[in-house]
Amino acid sequence: MSLSNEERQAVVKHRFEKSHKTFSQVQNIVPMGYWEIVANRLYYAAFYAVSALLIHKGLTAQTHHGVMHLFGLHFIKTGLVDNRFGTLYGRLFSLRQTGDYSDTFDLTEEDVTPLIIPTGELIDVIEEMISEE
Repeated sequence: MSLSNEERQAVVKHRFEKSHKTFSQVQNIVPMGYWEIVANRLYYAAFYAVSALLIHKGLTAQTHHGVMHLFGLHFIKTGLVDNRFGTLYGRLFSLRQTGDYSDTFDLTEEDVTPLIIPTGELIDVIEEMISEE
């Protein structure tokens, strides 16, 4: 993806808007107990933030696995982002996959709710990193 600086900034801003909007949906869905949907929304809130960071740095990925790989390689392994957020991102991806595609396993409140606050923290950390530059 070859973007001008202005285009890159616009895409990053849009991704953060999507991240915040998606994260706010979690608060509305939790009371209903739809844990697969909560897991999906948490993952996508994190995905939009992580992909905004990659785009901000001029890194592109074609797949969700690619986003995870680049995030790990350029931000987790280098220590720019705490390792716990790499673990969290991987867990969110796994739960989203399970919730969306598993025919034999249902997610529970215990699987999903402990990830809500850390996901918000991940989004905040990434947004702060970008705003400091």
